Amino acid sequence: MILYPAIDLKDGQCVRLLRGEMEAATVFGDDPAAQALSFQAAGCEWLHLVDLNGAFAGKPVNAAAVQAILAAVSVPCQLGGGIRDMATIAMWLEQGLARVILGTVAVENPMLVREAAKAFPGRVAVGIDARKGRVATKGWATETEIIATDLARSFEDAGVAAIIYTDIDRDGAMEGPNIAATEALARAVSIPVIASGGVASMADLLALRDTGTIAGAISGRALYDGAIDLGAALRALRT
Repeated sequence: MILYPAIDLKDGQCVRLLRGEMEAATVFGDDPAAQALSFQAAGCEWLHLVDLNGAFAGKPVNAAAVQAILAAVSVPCQLGGGIRDMATIAMWLEQGLARVILGTVAVENPMLVREAAKAFPGRVAVGIDARKGRVATKGWATETEIIATDLARSFEDAGVAAIIYTDIDRDGAMEGPNIAATEALARAVSIPVIASGGVASMADLLALRDTGTIAGAISGRALYDGAIDLGAALRALRT
């Protein structure tokens, strides 16, 4: 199972939100590239980037910070937030992103996901963010009646590289991930599923790994707070 350190970007700074609330942002640093380098130095295989402002604006907002990260590190990076048309997808992939994450458009324009996955094989992921099993979009501000598992199944034949599943109520709360829901989603589809939201300890990571079905886990606040030692976690997950 791959551990993805998260760098969430708001107004050019590294932050973590509590349950997706922009007003509940904790700033952890004002140099995203330096943070990315520190994660790389610890041995991470991937980085998970989120343009939080972009998720609400519907277009890239923290592009300068993302570009600085891409220029600084050699590990592959995936990015979500404000990527809602083919031009933006192509722009980011041309600038060196390994993978884009499409969330809101997966609900509003699923054909774009299919077109992008076909045009850029292996480089398009779907972000499914849910409260109590129902999908939320536009930076989690808009709740829908769509069941997360149904949305995931609808892309089974689209060729997407991964699904990033976030339990919004767990995100940033340090209360542990929703392992049952994430495992159920992973068992419902053949697409690799990456868990996000609530990963607070080494025990959480091992529990996700030990399901045998979850391909990756994203952690942010626990790494910044020191609740998880990234180097130790990476070594443990590789054994």
